[in-house]
Amino acid sequence: MAERIAVFGTGYLGATHAAGMAELGHEVLGVDIDPDKIARLAAGEVPFYEPGLPELLRKHVESGRLRFTTDATEAAAFADVHFIGVGTPQKSGEYAADVSQVESVIETLAPLLDRPATIFGKSTVPVGTAERLSARVRDIAPAGDQVTLAWNPEFLREGFAVEDTLRPDRLVLGVDRDEPGQAEEVARRVYADMLERDTPFLVTDLATAELVKVSANAFLATKISFINAIAEVCEATGADVRDLADAIGHDDRIGRKFLGAGLGFGGGCLPKDIRAFMARAGELGVGNSLTFLQEVDTVNMRRREHVVEMAEALVGGLDGVRIAVLGAAFKPNSDDIRDSPALDVAGKLHLRGAEVVVHDPQANDNAARVWPTLTYAEDAAAACKDAQLVIVATEWQQFREIDPEILGATVAARRVIDARNCLPAHDWINAGWEYRGMGRLSK
Repeated sequence: MAERIAVFGTGYLGATHAAGMAELGHEVLGVDIDPDKIARLAAGEVPFYEPGLPELLRKHVESGRLRFTTDATEAAAFADVHFIGVGTPQKSGEYAADVSQVESVIETLAPLLDRPATIFGKSTVPVGTAERLSARVRDIAPAGDQVTLAWNPEFLREGFAVEDTLRPDRLVLGVDRDEPGQAEEVARRVYADMLERDTPFLVTDLATAELVKVSANAFLATKISFINAIAEVCEATGADVRDLADAIGHDDRIGRKFLGAGLGFGGGCLPKDIRAFMARAGELGVGNSLTFLQEVDTVNMRRREHVVEMAEALVGGLDGVRIAVLGAAFKPNSDDIRDSPALDVAGKLHLRGAEVVVHDPQANDNAARVWPTLTYAEDAAAACKDAQLVIVATEWQQFREIDPEILGATVAARRVIDARNCLPAHDWINAGWEYRGMGRLSK
């Protein structure tokens, strides 16, 4: 059964969710306060890079199933199902999350709801936010208790967001145990296609649903920082962290995924989510339970400085040295540079006197807005021309497939730091490159 759905927020999460809901057969209205963004989306143009999303967006803009507006009144009149997909960035100067955009949606939408409706929060928020907003909705909505707020956290991976929206590995729905309303029934209608494919559907209380996303991110961040800490021990002892990860990954209690040592994690989710989790735990009086996340964050940030130190040691000082940095996005298949380890390394090298040339298949323009003093190249070969050191900082497939012999003819010195452990090391070593990986043998 097709539903009429409004999605508030048309950034990475909101735009992807809106297009996904249209693909599931629903009539969807995307809502945002930014008229330029709305105009671009209405024209079928995605204002960021995400594989598969432009085609999906254009398909449903053209079919008429997906429209966009800046008018919340139009959205309230159109839909009885509303999703909140706005950002919750880290507060300036604090670890805590800024939920003002979520609150703004509630304060704008709820007073317009004069008939039964369901609001699903998808944004990542501190635990306790949903309960507070649920009470606020009932207070200010003309329909009162006939408006239900539930929490339906997102689990999107950038680069795979369309797949994760349409074929998720689980659906989580948090409902108010005392005032559950129609949330579960509505969610089952919205996600009927997924449920018919036996997608796990977990119904919890509001607090548990809020904690699921941040707990998952905290666990992944911990696993990444763990193997990066082990990589430092491997470098000190001559061990190889990839062989080590393969060995412990065979233990089904541990698993191999996210045991890839490298430059560390970044982006708009993991770093700010673990910091917000620590801040909220402190507010709840249980801050000691998450003190380990401080070290997870510290290990992660230390990886960036470690690569800069490796570069300095390899070339014997950075001043005036031409260095190619391949990668600016925080991960491949994305143009997202938020808290990007790759761009951070490029910037640190530049500030220490190196002549840095950056190439990223998708993120050059975004990077140039943040670091306009760096030089940007249109392809990897141009970035590496006359370089005394090459650093692979984002594991794009194009970089994995570079021929070290061909590239070797363009550089000033065959030196490479594989900051993502993504290159076939022996091929580069056999081609005469001085190779440095993260926690890996160099010969």
